[in-house]
Amino acid sequence: MRMRRGAALAVVAGGGAVTTMLVGLVTNAVSAQSHWPSWLGWLQRHPWLSFVILGVIAAALAAILTVLDDRRPSRLDPEPVLRADDRSGPPGAALVLRSLPRDTSAFTNRSAELESLVQSVRAAQESGEGLPVHVIDGMPGVGKTAFAVHAGHVLSERFPDGQLFVNLNGHTPGRNPVQATEALASLLAAAGVPTQQIPVGDDVGAVTEARAAMWRSRLAGKKALLILDNAGSYRQLEPLLPGESECLVLVTSRKRLAAQEEVVLPVQALPPDHAVDLFVRLSGRPADALDRDVLGEMVRLCGCLPLGVSLLAARLRHHPSWSAADLHARLVEARDRLGELRAGERAVAATFDLSYQDLAAELQHFFRTLGHYPGTDLDAYVGAALAAVTVAGARDQLDALYDAHLIDEHPGNRYRLHDLLRDYARGLADEGGSMDHVQAVRRVGTYYLAALAVANDHIARRGAVASPPPDDAGEVETPPLESRPAALSWLEDERPNILACIRRANALSLYDLVIRLAAAMAPFLRQAGPWDQAVGLHRTATEAARHTGDQRALADALTELGVIRRFMAAYPEATEALNEAVTQYDAVGDHGGKADSLNQLGIVWYLTADNDASARAQTEALALYREIDHRLGQANALADLGMVRRQTSNFDAAVEAQSEALSLYRELGDRYGEANSLRDLGVVHCLMGEYEQAAQRHLEAFGIYEELDDRVHQAYALNELGVVRRVTGDLDGARESHTQALEYFTELGERFGRATCIRYLGALDRLTGDATTASRVLEEALEAYRDLGSRGGEAASLGELGAARAAVGDQDGAVEAFDQSLGILRELGDRCGEAEVLNHWGTLLRTSDDLGAARRRFEQALAMAQAIRCPLEEARALEGVGRCNWVIDGPEQAERPLREALAIYRQLGVIASADDIERFLVSQAG
Repeated sequence: MRMRRGAALAVVAGGGAVTTMLVGLVTNAVSAQSHWPSWLGWLQRHPWLSFVILGVIAAALAAILTVLDDRRPSRLDPEPVLRADDRSGPPGAALVLRSLPRDTSAFTNRSAELESLVQSVRAAQESGEGLPVHVIDGMPGVGKTAFAVHAGHVLSERFPDGQLFVNLNGHTPGRNPVQATEALASLLAAAGVPTQQIPVGDDVGAVTEARAAMWRSRLAGKKALLILDNAGSYRQLEPLLPGESECLVLVTSRKRLAAQEEVVLPVQALPPDHAVDLFVRLSGRPADALDRDVLGEMVRLCGCLPLGVSLLAARLRHHPSWSAADLHARLVEARDRLGELRAGERAVAATFDLSYQDLAAELQHFFRTLGHYPGTDLDAYVGAALAAVTVAGARDQLDALYDAHLIDEHPGNRYRLHDLLRDYARGLADEGGSMDHVQAVRRVGTYYLAALAVANDHIARRGAVASPPPDDAGEVETPPLESRPAALSWLEDERPNILACIRRANALSLYDLVIRLAAAMAPFLRQAGPWDQAVGLHRTATEAARHTGDQRALADALTELGVIRRFMAAYPEATEALNEAVTQYDAVGDHGGKADSLNQLGIVWYLTADNDASARAQTEALALYREIDHRLGQANALADLGMVRRQTSNFDAAVEAQSEALSLYRELGDRYGEANSLRDLGVVHCLMGEYEQAAQRHLEAFGIYEELDDRVHQAYALNELGVVRRVTGDLDGARESHTQALEYFTELGERFGRATCIRYLGALDRLTGDATTASRVLEEALEAYRDLGSRGGEAASLGELGAARAAVGDQDGAVEAFDQSLGILRELGDRCGEAEVLNHWGTLLRTSDDLGAARRRFEQALAMAQAIRCPLEEARALEGVGRCNWVIDGPEQAERPLREALAIYRQLGVIASADDIERFLVSQAG
């Protein structure tokens, strides 16, 4: 594409050159009697040479344009399916089952199609060829999904690594087709990928590609079965296809999907004889008691579609006094009422109408309410809320609808309407008027708010202000969510349905419901992600709040949006949202909300190294929290303020703030906050040379993270413990800690933590004498930090990289790295880090025999380390000064700083460095 575009530019530019020459010739001829001024006169006197020069210049410009155009990143045409949604509405989520749905008892006589599929799979597996995509297509109600599920059960032993079923909603009434990026997120989560590891971002195309790559990687080398049900287009499903050829993909669709590698398995209506056999089997009547001619006419009237045949047979089974002729007469009457429908739809809709008319009035009402349900599947609790009945009553009615073949059963005591039945129920529901529709969505929303309040009691932090249950929560029954795992499991199951409810409420302008549901989902999405889905939700909530003019709700939604943007490292967007939230909270006088936003702003500024702004924000937030006596808020602000003080090497103030935060967390019983403060205190103690206390803090924090099953923060604690072990000379123990942390971070997709692990491992490589490997590893860490926008990590990596380059003799590269590191550290106010880099630089200069410059670097480091009470860097600087003095001024000027360094090393327990100085002094004395 780029070559064609470049060639086109060259042709256009070349044409321009030729045109220029022709115009010049004409101009010169016309102006032969006049004289052009200055240098133009030379061009007039040498026209042909002039035109050649112009032509060369034009051609050169064309070539430059071509090269520049080729270097521009290509931009793919936008994905039509994605453009339709454009991320402007509430987010969606795909329903993914981790196992196949229940095999249907209505499956019958698809032996030819099934044999064709089994033979195709067997032949491909035995020959080692790639398994093609198998597309099962046919009209609605013909049994495509039933065939795919039955085939999946038959073939499941050939695919031992798992079976997944995905409903893509390609033709589901009232539901938007599931976008590839949403389906991939749900598939990855179902396949065991931690949600923190699932790629997120604002560029939908890039996120889709990244998730697709991860999905293909996840299935690499596996034999798995994937059913993509109800696909709307090949474009919708293409990113979901595995890269490996050992996985079987079955696709069902009402459309003929074009794919080069596919095998199409058309599923037609049943042959009349097979349809009659199915009817007899499901009717529960003896075959000899039924008139096959009447049955033949009946199945013909419903198009010989399995869905219609099943419904008719169920009607006869439930009416022992009816004959087949009675049922036939009723079917003809219903068919006449639905005559305006298209032929295929009319055939099966007649059976729907007949089945519906046969229901008791109470069950008819319940069935109609299902037409209002915005979700994909439901359980008895949702059914009870929809129909305003008890859960026991809803369960009975769902069972009755299942017995009548008007609803399908899914694993986990859940139910789902066939698309055609959903459409039929929606039509019946709409006859009741829009008010019933709004009321139904409100009822479902009320149920979800009540259930979310119960779930949030288990997943929100102690002392956090959770969304309260609705005022009428007592009118609905909620599931027994008695533990955190149960709450998280329920939330994961209901996620697509709650998001669908929010989308429908937004479409109906039920903005208050949208706001409250978004707020209630916020704690779960903060933890579980994917965060781009959370961004879409909170954007919707902000727009809903703007519609209602509710400034407090707007501020709440903006705060959540800012938090998620921070998680995504989109710091400018996070700052913008949080600043607006502060303004809105100010306008309504909500001090608690303002403090929350300031606290989050402070964290963003800490991450972007604006330490002064961060400290001001946390100090103001702390004052507001104290004013309203919000204890958890006070603890959070103190802990975050302590991190800022540590980053600016104000260690005493850092210990003071973190210690107060720790007391508050323990008072509140907030184990997560307690562990975080313990870990940060360990970091400060390490910087202050209190290594035994630092190790104890990290071990305590690690134990709490284990108790909370928080592997990300377990890894952070291990990393910090590894640092303590490194500086105290336990290099093997340090490598063990960092390696285990790296495994956790890699598994969980925590990029910042992984980069830090790599940096620490690079430092160990340098200390153990492998400076070449250290340089390579540290360059990897540096690139990762730069991708993340972490200035602190970048500075630390550059400092270590300079030391590694110095060790391999790359003096120029080392100086460049040191200089860049110091520039960033001075911006950050990290004086401890600055002292460490100055000591590295001094060591480089000393080993290069530039002793005067080396001593100046060590003296700078010494003054800085003493000012901030960083004893390790103080000792290193004293040692450097002493060694330089020994050569420049003699032993008399060297012994005192060396003895002081030795004493500090001994006090810190840095035995190896202390022994080095003692050996040096002994050797020189000898």
